[in-house]
Amino acid sequence: MMNLKKITSILLLLFLVVLGNSCLKDDELSLAFDTLEPIDLNDGLVLSNPDAEDMDEGQLIDIFENLYADENLWSMRSLLVFRNGKLVAESYLKDKEDILNRHIIWSYTKQVMGVLTGIAIDQGVLGSIDDPISDYFDIELTDHMDKQDITLRNLLTMQSGIDYSNEKETDAILQNTPENSIELILNRPIRFPQGTEFHYNDGNPHLLSGIIQKVVGRPADVWADEVFFSKIEMINYNWLRYKDGVSLGGFGIETTPRELAKIALCVANKGQWKGEQVIDSMWVEEMTTSQVEINNSNYGFGFFWWVDETRGIYFMWGVGGQFAFVVPDKDMVVVMTSFPNTKGEYEIQSDEALAVVDEILGTLR
Repeated sequence: MMNLKKITSILLLLFLVVLGNSCLKDDELSLAFDTLEPIDLNDGLVLSNPDAEDMDEGQLIDIFENLYADENLWSMRSLLVFRNGKLVAESYLKDKEDILNRHIIWSYTKQVMGVLTGIAIDQGVLGSIDDPISDYFDIELTDHMDKQDITLRNLLTMQSGIDYSNEKETDAILQNTPENSIELILNRPIRFPQGTEFHYNDGNPHLLSGIIQKVVGRPADVWADEVFFSKIEMINYNWLRYKDGVSLGGFGIETTPRELAKIALCVANKGQWKGEQVIDSMWVEEMTTSQVEINNSNYGFGFFWWVDETRGIYFMWGVGGQFAFVVPDKDMVVVMTSFPNTKGEYEIQSDEALAVVDEILGTLR
């Protein structure tokens, strides 16, 4: 049974969604830029400075100052820049306490599910990504014969074919309506034959969360702390569970920008953290390589990770403007967070965020 803290957190998320954009826009940029020098929190991150990592500090300061004044990016809360695995610049545009304050990161959670699936396969608790989900949901699938052949790969690439709507089904979960979140998804009809159409939604990663819970015998968030988060020194986070005990696989993590960065840094370092191989390097390569072509999009999609093949960048992306961009050939990671519930014209879009990354790349010597 879910504890009061987790119920309160889910209700808070629902309240924020209902609150909408009007209140957020009233909160104008209240801080003035002062420094981009990182603060040593003894939290596992290695600190440096732009000059030491072959970046032009003056140009970088100009970029940060301009962001503080850019009304088109008013909802940005933080910007962190890493070079050669070291934090060289960070700034918190709305509240300096955001260095420690947790915020919901929405679909960033999906990319974590991609990492955890790879670890589960590497440890032998899952077989192959081409296993059908009927190998794991033996009881639930007795009444869902049309979903017997959906594979883990189909879930990872958003090609399960299940007709799941983030506006309807996720809204029902946020309102704490269905008793069983897995059954909610499996009860949905098939919209496309599996493996044929990219349909981005919260249902696929949530099914994977349920599968991991079945095979490891405890919620995905508990297991994730054992095999991943603790390994990368990530401690300042919370992962919400639904009332049926399943960790919310599509959007359930709340944490800080610096903790988010640790996930991206580990992946950027081919799955290693301070010399320990936490994620299999071959999985990292496959996960961050485009597996699916998305119609009318500039991006590809790996195993829950987004890929900009033109730029040679792969990234994590949560609605509202939560990003972690990995630029492998420049050994750079850029983390950006924003107010989590902005939409429409107030939401920082991926092309706007990537334009900032392009500017930062321009500071390299």
